[in-house]
Amino acid sequence: MAKVKRFFLEIKKQRNESLIFPPNTEISLDKEKDINVNKFFYRQVGKEHFWRDRLMWSDKEWIKYVSNKNIETGIMKIDNNLVGFYEQEFHVPENEIELIQMGILKEYQEKKLGSFLLKYIINKAFIRKVNRVWVHTCTLDHKHALNNYLSKGFNIFKEEEINFTF
Repeated sequence: MAKVKRFFLEIKKQRNESLIFPPNTEISLDKEKDINVNKFFYRQVGKEHFWRDRLMWSDKEWIKYVSNKNIETGIMKIDNNLVGFYEQEFHVPENEIELIQMGILKEYQEKKLGSFLLKYIINKAFIRKVNRVWVHTCTLDHKHALNNYLSKGFNIFKEEEINFTF
């Protein structure tokens, strides 16, 4: 068992940062709500960071999750190759977006694509005039995850330490 530090972060105001797409990059919503997209990214990105809660989900559970009208999955591609993804949930009563998952496949990491994807997510969220975007990350996530959020204007609003069994 190990102690893992979890950080809850929020951003309530968008910075005026320009968003310049890397060459041949596109980001689109998965309008088909294909569970295989979510399953693929959860397994591939998550295997490096001990994501395991959903590994036992049945297809029925995945369908229920992605069919939620407030859940959106974004897919990042370069030259039509899968690169990264994000899942977010729009919480209507609070007028806020929870960034549930975000990640870049290992072979595309260390190229500032996670930074770009986060800027994109923030820009899209504030176009919707949300009150805030929030996320949680922990010390098991990518080594640059926390700094990526902080560098984009997120602030930590809660920290906790949890026991984690590997």
